[in-house]
Amino acid sequence: MSIEAEQDDNIFVKSFSDSAAIANYHDGPPRFMPGIDAMRTMTSILLAETAPDDARVLVLGAGGGMELKTLAMAHPGWSFVGVDPALPMLDLAERTLGPLMNRVELVHGYIDDAPTGPFDAATCLLTLHFLKAQARVKTLHAIHQRLKPGAPFVAAHSSFPQDAKSRPTWLSRYAAFAIASGVDPEQVDKAREAVGTNLALFTPEQDEEFLRESGFADPALFYAAFTWRGWIAHA
Repeated sequence: MSIEAEQDDNIFVKSFSDSAAIANYHDGPPRFMPGIDAMRTMTSILLAETAPDDARVLVLGAGGGMELKTLAMAHPGWSFVGVDPALPMLDLAERTLGPLMNRVELVHGYIDDAPTGPFDAATCLLTLHFLKAQARVKTLHAIHQRLKPGAPFVAAHSSFPQDAKSRPTWLSRYAAFAIASGVDPEQVDKAREAVGTNLALFTPEQDEEFLRESGFADPALFYAAFTWRGWIAHA
């Protein structure tokens, strides 16, 4: 199955074309992901360690535009290519970016639709957990192929222990944080069920191995918050 076919069948990806969900999109992630704004800021810092002042940056899963906005505001010399399969989410990204769009090219599609580069850096935030193992490795490899040697790459997504004892405990913590953040408990129950049923979930150790298998060197964990993890690696 191609990456495209697998994603098109995924309930989460389809939901990103729902007008009500898009209208409230920017309010959702901070209620389910502890420290998401700080994670974006850390991503900016990590990329800047090795990316040049005039870096061209690939952002896969760019819908909504928040990571693009964070990076563009912090680094006025950078330009970006943002890729996403949900056209309404790209429309939201354009509205989010406003005048910053003069440094951003938005591409409707998947990683295979992205320019070949080479890019000076790349990110893939809150996206890879939609992909099963084979498609995830294929996507990571395609990102790697588009990067200059040694270029930094940041990935962050759902990743936590998957053994029978630990998995429900961590999902309960995910739900408890959302409730503590003000989300309606009934909505949280639906979100927890959807995550446990529909996401392609792996352990942090497996995710690091996916990065290595795709050609990335020395993946290092920089972010961990309940069911979420983030890594910095290099092409």
